[in-house]
Amino acid sequence: MSTPHWFDQGSLVLASNNKGKVAEFEKLFEQLKLPVEIIPQGRLNIPDAIEDGLSFIENAIIKARHASKISGKPAMADDSGICVPVLGGAPGIYSARYAGEHGDDAANNAKLLNDLLPYRKNGEVIEGMFVCVLALVTHAEDPLPQIFQGIWHGEILEAPRGENGFGYDPLFWLPELQVSSAELSKEDKNKISHRGQAMQLFRESLQK
Repeated sequence: MSTPHWFDQGSLVLASNNKGKVAEFEKLFEQLKLPVEIIPQGRLNIPDAIEDGLSFIENAIIKARHASKISGKPAMADDSGICVPVLGGAPGIYSARYAGEHGDDAANNAKLLNDLLPYRKNGEVIEGMFVCVLALVTHAEDPLPQIFQGIWHGEILEAPRGENGFGYDPLFWLPELQVSSAELSKEDKNKISHRGQAMQLFRESLQK
């Protein structure tokens, strides 16, 4: 595995204050065995960025630049969410605040289930997908952010199942495995999830 020049700084800021997301990233980086310290931005008292982009890519770059500018270090940000085609792609970039209160998983899940009621006819399957975009900047004004994207296809359940994970995991059904995302162990989820896919692309970029 090659070592990019930003490794020389010895650390990389993870631009997130979401505890569930931070835990997943720490596990993923542990599995990658990268010779660099991962610092969640909360440890540096970096507040959340204002996510005013119109796409996952825009918001990921905004967050990465924000964390890099304040810390003076390379930064990686994730913008992710769940997209449901019958809802025109909603919740999409508004997944974390779909019900109005940022980070309220129970309210977000309840709103999604309610919004899908008109589409549940004769037991029809409602497709959904988790999307993750990672943006890596070597400095705040990096003109060439590296982008890695993962998409995880599944179905939306009519009621929550499972106790693991966070966000919409209890509603995300994997028909090929006959489990919800919230019924997977952290290790198994990281092998196949949208975030795991994006991280794998990041790893492959280091080998080029």
